[in-house]
Amino acid sequence: MSSSGGEVATPGPIHLTDDERLLHRLGYKQELFRAMDAFRNFAISFTIISILAGCLTSYYLAFQWGGPVSVTWGWVGVGVGTTFVALSMAEIASTYPTAGGLYFWSSRLGSPAWGWFTGWFNLIGLIGIIGAVGYGLAIYATAFFNLLWNYPNDIHHIFYLFIAFMVAATLVNVFDVRITSLINAISAYWHVIGVLIIVFACIIIPSHHQSAAYVFGQTVNNSGYGGHTWGHWPFFAVFLIGSIGMAQYTLTGYDASAHMSEETHQASRSAAVGMIWSVIVSVIAGFVLLVAITFAIPDKVAVQKQFTYITTYIWQTSLGTHWAEVLLFIVVCAQFYCLIACITSGSRMSFAFSRDRAVPGWQLARFVSRHRVPVASAVGVGLLGFVLLIPTWWNNLAGYYVGTSVGTTALYIAFILPVILRFRAGSSFETGAWSLGRHYRWINVLAMIWVAFITVIFMLPTSPAGMPWQKGFTWNAVNYAPLTIAGLFLLFGGWWVVSARKWFKGPVRMGTDEELAREEAAEEKEYLLPADTEFESA
Repeated sequence: MSSSGGEVATPGPIHLTDDERLLHRLGYKQELFRAMDAFRNFAISFTIISILAGCLTSYYLAFQWGGPVSVTWGWVGVGVGTTFVALSMAEIASTYPTAGGLYFWSSRLGSPAWGWFTGWFNLIGLIGIIGAVGYGLAIYATAFFNLLWNYPNDIHHIFYLFIAFMVAATLVNVFDVRITSLINAISAYWHVIGVLIIVFACIIIPSHHQSAAYVFGQTVNNSGYGGHTWGHWPFFAVFLIGSIGMAQYTLTGYDASAHMSEETHQASRSAAVGMIWSVIVSVIAGFVLLVAITFAIPDKVAVQKQFTYITTYIWQTSLGTHWAEVLLFIVVCAQFYCLIACITSGSRMSFAFSRDRAVPGWQLARFVSRHRVPVASAVGVGLLGFVLLIPTWWNNLAGYYVGTSVGTTALYIAFILPVILRFRAGSSFETGAWSLGRHYRWINVLAMIWVAFITVIFMLPTSPAGMPWQKGFTWNAVNYAPLTIAGLFLLFGGWWVVSARKWFKGPVRMGTDEELAREEAAEEKEYLLPADTEFESA
């Protein structure tokens, strides 16, 4: 195109941020909306961990399988183990700040096969957590609506709310990405303030509290296994099932900081720091919350008859119905925020994995709307999360435990695979803006030991009734997690051997750095949002 003076007009300079340059070096163009600061990156992982979701929906598991000692000391032990895993992952996230980061890490540090298994376990784990969080939300919403409007609290009415919440959270995720970013920021404050309100209510309002000896030393075993004290060896297994079942399910999902790194400023540092602090803050705040609730238990004997609605029973009996309604409102909102964030994280993982052509229908799943949202991926993970929890229509306790155990186990398998590879790389590993230094040697080892340990615990039968050789066996008590995880290994392994090894090559570079910059500039007009808010006014 010529100007009036006959000179050829040259295109203006292409503005690139340091984040975009790093993303280009990793092989991808900026398609998602980079607008999150470090706090919002922290907020999405903190929201997904959601101590007002996982702690409360699975409180019954820790209490009935171990008692107050599982609730309190079990939480501390799991919190320490989880911190080692988060530290190990954060260092890798700093080097490779990409959406769907974990499978990218494994592919770069290992091979396409490592990336394949990491990616699929990560995606399946996120889908499992989405379903479990949605169903846990439905349980608490049912309790809340039951107090307000006498809404029936049978398993079918729980399921109806489960459907409604899954649809609502998915719809929120398909619109403007700025909506979910704002919700995550609000959610972080909501969780902190909500925990403080619940803690102070549990301290101030009840006329009677349990003793410190009860809260920190009492054992309970309603699992069906023999042994009710530390003097009986089966109680150790019961304690581990209860404490890890509650705490490890809660302390997961912080890989969201990595999945959102393509939408975060200064991602090489912010994603790592967000991941670590989301775990540390959750461990501290969760301990305070659990201790306060356990102190407020009204009756040592009557509480042992409660399962699904145990915390509702504690609040209603110790604080009164009106306070129970207030606290349930806080919890239901927090859990809805958590569900939205879970779908956001899962959709980014699905988008990134599809971008490298690993997911069936990848052309659709990697599509980004004009609002820079991977719409099909958001709908897909939301739908699959619902499908996984359909068995709760018939048995909510067994179905919910399978969702939590499969989701948690699959996620931690995905978490640890790149850590193994980073440890193997040793000093040749190229660190990013945040590093463990030489401490990676012992931190990585402790993380690997911890994940191996919890994986074994999640495979154990939760009661004698779930073992076919025991009298009183029932399929409703079976822990299907071993069959499911083994089935996933066979599925992904068989798929790899038969087909995927021939075409899945790991991360697919989308062009040279210069080509990616030009494509971004050319495609900018197709989006309603800029690639990066740093240059929004440019």
